[in-house]
Amino acid sequence: MSERAQLAGTQSLERAIALLRLVAGHAGRGARLIDLTQHSRLSKPTVHRLLRGLERQGLVEQDRLSERYHLGPEAFVIGSLAADRYGVHRAALPSLFRLAQGSEDTAFLSVRRGWHVVCLHREEGPFPIRSHVLQAGDRHPLGVGAGSLAILATLPDDEIEEMIATCAAEFAEERYRSFTPDILRASVARTRAEGFAFNPGHLTAGSWGVGVAILDRQGRCEGALSIAAIDGRLGDARRPQIAALLAAEAKRVSELLARPSGATNIAATLRRPAAHTMRKQNHD
Repeated sequence: MSERAQLAGTQSLERAIALLRLVAGHAGRGARLIDLTQHSRLSKPTVHRLLRGLERQGLVEQDRLSERYHLGPEAFVIGSLAADRYGVHRAALPSLFRLAQGSEDTAFLSVRRGWHVVCLHREEGPFPIRSHVLQAGDRHPLGVGAGSLAILATLPDDEIEEMIATCAAEFAEERYRSFTPDILRASVARTRAEGFAFNPGHLTAGSWGVGVAILDRQGRCEGALSIAAIDGRLGDARRPQIAALLAAEAKRVSELLARPSGATNIAATLRRPAAHTMRKQNHD
């Protein structure tokens, strides 16, 4: 095979993986062909061809009624096999349940992937008005959102500057216009000073969030827990309460990850009574 053919094959593989990530970012609601074409910046025929290939491998499937694309069964198999290696998801599930029930709002687990952060899990609380800004599979540059900002604040300043420079083109996009370099730096400074990250609707107006990083015993960041709600539920008085709830659960996740076996009895943990402290405070 010629070098040109090898490069073309690598490019097709990278495009297919990028497309798979975009489909994952629409988990639950499905992705339209027009959305995938727009966000991938590929031609419609190229996107269609790559999707057909992903479908043949079972990584993507198309709903015949809505014509939207979803992750396929093979994506689930691969994800399940990877779960034990990346144990933060498994370790965090009980904490996400407690956070959602205790706060009554929506709890998230996010992890870093390069200069971006991916939402791995979304757990709904019982409060009837919810923030739908973040879904499992969504990917944003570091600093976009409370959990992402909590992760960014754990990095050395030189890496933060490298991220800002590397992602400059993305931050120039309309949806990220509120995340200027100065705002990102100020947000990092505030996060470090207060011990938790706060997003006052920079990504979506009216949707606020609080986040706390999950650190291992060496101080390395394993991810972040966050809670999002409508702005009226995360005012000055309630934010420290939510931050304390997040910090307690982040500590629990860190302790679970530090266990030699790495095993967590999730079923038993989920059967424990949920924390009602925050719920009581919400109704006072």
